[in-house]
Amino acid sequence: MEDAKEKLRHEVALFRYGVIADLLHLSPGATGLYAQLKAKSEQDHCIPGSLRRRVAQETMRDWLRHYRQGGFDGLMPKPRADAGKSRKLPQEVADLLVTIKEEHRDYSVRLVIEEAFGKHEVSREIELAPSTVHRLLSRHGLMRKESGEPRDKDHRRFSFLKAGDLWMSDVMYGPAVLVDGRRRHRTYLIGFIDDATRVVPYAAFALSENTETFLPVLKGALLRRSIPRRLFVDNGAVYRSNHLELVCARLGITLIHARAYHPQAKGKQERWFRTVRMQFLPRLTPQDTESLDALNRKLWAWVEGEYHHAPHRGLDGETPLDRWARVADEVRCVTPDIDLDDLCLLEARRVVQRDRTISLDGIAYEVDASLVGETVTLRYDSSRRGRPIQVHHKGRLIQQARVVDTYANCFVRRARPSRQLEPVEPVDSEVVATAPEPPQGLLLNTMAERDHGPTASDDKEDA
Repeated sequence: MEDAKEKLRHEVALFRYGVIADLLHLSPGATGLYAQLKAKSEQDHCIPGSLRRRVAQETMRDWLRHYRQGGFDGLMPKPRADAGKSRKLPQEVADLLVTIKEEHRDYSVRLVIEEAFGKHEVSREIELAPSTVHRLLSRHGLMRKESGEPRDKDHRRFSFLKAGDLWMSDVMYGPAVLVDGRRRHRTYLIGFIDDATRVVPYAAFALSENTETFLPVLKGALLRRSIPRRLFVDNGAVYRSNHLELVCARLGITLIHARAYHPQAKGKQERWFRTVRMQFLPRLTPQDTESLDALNRKLWAWVEGEYHHAPHRGLDGETPLDRWARVADEVRCVTPDIDLDDLCLLEARRVVQRDRTISLDGIAYEVDASLVGETVTLRYDSSRRGRPIQVHHKGRLIQQARVVDTYANCFVRRARPSRQLEPVEPVDSEVVATAPEPPQGLLLNTMAERDHGPTASDDKEDA
């Protein structure tokens, strides 16, 4: 139950960060801030743990203030101060009223109240004053008239001015490579591109398209070209993972998802993929596809040796590196207090077996006996199979679990309950002090003298 509550708190914090992420780079009171807040308050959202669909402007302003004061943790929901006490308007009734108004935007306040009492059978004992309901709906931006939406999509060319203002990322099918020297496996090119300079922070081929392969590429890009302010991606499963959202939130990166079936939004990334298909893939030799490492070495040599030094038409003839050198004065470097290795660790949940082991990717690890039967969270680096992994329980790091050494366990003494009788009542110390000493055992020399008489050595000592 506690894990479910903690997960919901993280989901709510991630949702709040996603709403205000593109406003964090604006200074308080900046021109256009209130216009953006108003536009956001008119959008529909899927709010974790709530039936509401919209967020009021003042609520978003509070989230901005909380994030600037306490970072990502400041967006975590706080426990209610009035938990267990009744309020004038119960939360479930408030959510119901907001839902009714969202579904029937033409309803007046009185019609919303009648709908709640009628079809939804809200108790008549709850007082729903029109003024109270009007304030509730106004806070959620539901009392304003909706403006008509344009029928056609508005496509416009855009380009940021500074390096690191926006990165784009996408995945492209790559050539097949030999795996373990036996069979060929299709590859996927995971790439990043900086919008303002067309520099490729990092790109690499992988054998699959998932979070496990995406995070190492993201880490390589961050180490080479600092931390971007925004990351523009599509709606694939790898970009919708909770882990990626959490990493971006911890680093202060605004994660932006393109509209579904709208590849034109990431035109620069698609153009770079076309350059790869036209200029890089045709040059590959059989030796370059003998392994994944060989293919990635060839790719990065081409990116750093040719692509970054070639004049770009979209940069008015400048090369990507020249443009980066000119506009990279505001990049956010990775500071020593940011542990990218820890942020990019993958997570998995396991139940500890009775033999104190957990299994991860076919490898058994040994954990503390006190965790038997408990559900634990494992944090690990998939590229370092067999290395120690972190074991977390109820939000705390418990230990670094190691691979089971079955041979060493043959000689480890098992912890068993004591078989000695324990006194039921405390023993009187005086009784123990006056107790007679147990009789001394007979020495072997004494027994020999009694049976055979004194020995020769004893005669010499007497002389």
